[in-house]
Amino acid sequence: MWKITARLGIGVVAVALAAATTPALAGDTHGHHTLRTIAPLNGPRGIDALGHGRTLVTETNGDFSLVVERRHKPARVIRLGNLPTDFPPAISRGPHGTIYLLTGASGPPPSDRTAPRLLARSAAAPTPAPGTTLFKWRPGWKAPRPVADISAYQAHDPDPWDQEGFPADSNPFGLVALRDGTVLVSDAAGNDLLRVWPRTGRIKTVARLMPRLVRVPAGLPDVPPEEGGPLPPAGTPILSEPVATSVTVGADGYWYVGELRGFPATPGTSQIWRIKPGTRNATCDPLHPRKGACKRYADGFTSITDLAAGPKGIYALELSKKSWLGFELGLPGAQEGGLFLVRRPGQHPRVRELVPGKLMLPGGVDVSDHVYVVGPLFGPGALMRLR
Repeated sequence: MWKITARLGIGVVAVALAAATTPALAGDTHGHHTLRTIAPLNGPRGIDALGHGRTLVTETNGDFSLVVERRHKPARVIRLGNLPTDFPPAISRGPHGTIYLLTGASGPPPSDRTAPRLLARSAAAPTPAPGTTLFKWRPGWKAPRPVADISAYQAHDPDPWDQEGFPADSNPFGLVALRDGTVLVSDAAGNDLLRVWPRTGRIKTVARLMPRLVRVPAGLPDVPPEEGGPLPPAGTPILSEPVATSVTVGADGYWYVGELRGFPATPGTSQIWRIKPGTRNATCDPLHPRKGACKRYADGFTSITDLAAGPKGIYALELSKKSWLGFELGLPGAQEGGLFLVRRPGQHPRVRELVPGKLMLPGGVDVSDHVYVVGPLFGPGALMRLR
């Protein structure tokens, strides 16, 4: 059965964090933008743009670093620490310079050891950090310290609409620290948005995302039985899990969540949800998208892996414009990702692709005084700045 397990010295660092904060190059549809490479990185994913040329990043080997841009000189990559994982952790800076890191699932659930490996590829670590865990780190600490066990919470908060026989599954993927000291976590396997109180480890469910009826896309290759095939015929209706990969806080203060979309990963079926701050136990329902505290903000995306917010709107990052499954199955051109600006309703065009044709498997996006992207997610990559 196919499924997705969406699995300096200390003083200088402290000042930098407290201060405000040969990969793809591209231009948008009208040639107004390019991407400038700021610093080479290894399989980057996590990103938090602090402003004033300072950006937090994470890499495939578990390193988390501060990239400091310098005039007329190469950027300086300051390694802050390491969190050994089999996938780059998410990262977000909270109040008082505290850095939060989030590890996902260490692999597919016991019920499915042959799940697609896109978001759960293993790179063995000698002493792996605990999976599905929120950590915090401060300048001067030798290593990040665990704050909350997400999977332990999900064991008692199962997904009521689970489609894969594992309702307590957990793969926390997206992270954003709030100004009040709490942290939002989007769980790709739990299909929900959680709020964590780091001081106590308390966790509450903000919203649960419901599955959506989609149709198997045309053009997928044949898959042999030993690899989980055959796939259902094109056009077959399937109730597909949302796979909540990403979360950000908009300029309006609302919380936004993006979907990857589970099997069959039909292009154009990933949604962005807008949730009222302080909400608990809301439902994000694709059949009633304007009802309740969780409302659909935008639709028509493919395999969203990150969101960011800026004064112009919400930025949605697609891993592959042909879907994660298209990439997994080797479809030609499936390495091409996309970065889209979603502006407020009433503005035209509402959705605009910023750097078409050149982003390859991007890992993350964030916005401060500039728009930053990291990627490719696998292999040699870089921190890049939109200009």
